Amino acid sequence: MNKVTFDSDGVTLAGNLYLPEGVERAPGVVVAGTWTSVKELMADRYAQRLAEHGYAALSFDFTGFGESGGEPRDVENPARKVRDIHNAVGFLATHRAVDPDRLGALGICAAAMYMADNAAHDPVVKSLALVAPWLHDAAICEDAYGGAEAVAEKIKIGREARSRYDETGEVDYVPVVSATDQRAAMPYDIDFYLNPARGGIPAWPNRFAVMAWPDWLTYDSIALAPQITQPTVIVHSEDAAIPDGARRFHAGLAGPKDIFWTQGTQFDFYDQEPQVTVSADTVAAHFGRTLR
Repeated sequence: MNKVTFDSDGVTLAGNLYLPEGVERAPGVVVAGTWTSVKELMADRYAQRLAEHGYAALSFDFTGFGESGGEPRDVENPARKVRDIHNAVGFLATHRAVDPDRLGALGICAAAMYMADNAAHDPVVKSLALVAPWLHDAAICEDAYGGAEAVAEKIKIGREARSRYDETGEVDYVPVVSATDQRAAMPYDIDFYLNPARGGIPAWPNRFAVMAWPDWLTYDSIALAPQITQPTVIVHSEDAAIPDGARRFHAGLAGPKDIFWTQGTQFDFYDQEPQVTVSADTVAAHFGRTLR
């Protein structure tokens, strides 16, 4: 693993580049994980597995997250994250250890939306893989967040928080995950995020910028599918997050496509076996077929 930095619209982003042994010009894959995540939560794990399969795999922290630069911090901004992915692909394409004609993208959970968005507009990306993808539109958000009124209220408080930030420079934060704080973005007892042996690590501050709600809840990833012509594989489970979103997205894809249904909860795909191995092997095989 090599520590790297690269520019993304004037911000220095920090990444980990995992290189396969004994390969001079390997196919490259950009890897990213869940909303609010840092690279150490799950992107590093998948990048390392892909390197073991012969790929040069880059995980990185988005603008304002983890070791990367940028202000304000820890704001889930889909448009900015898509630009970061585009710039990560550009960085990988120029690296001496990477074959620029064989570049793929892997999105886990929410990064599936962002990787898909970039792929729809970036012909440098030749292949796409999505693991336990969170793929939403307005209807799915209403189902996931308690109905139209609840979504409208989150958008309202998000806009109010944005106004306060514009006026004062202060960011309103709530926990990403909490078993006791109902203001949390995910007000549940989720072991992956709260357990220090899993995702509850010091590098991840467990804070959600309230002003991010409008951009998140109005983002339509399902509509991106017809714009994606690259071969795409989806790995998912009926017991993971919003499988209906994955089905609808898969149905709309314009290029070659496959969807592999396996077992496990959403959080199993982040760090548990056999889910990680099944997913990594499926993704590596997909890239093996499509990045020739």
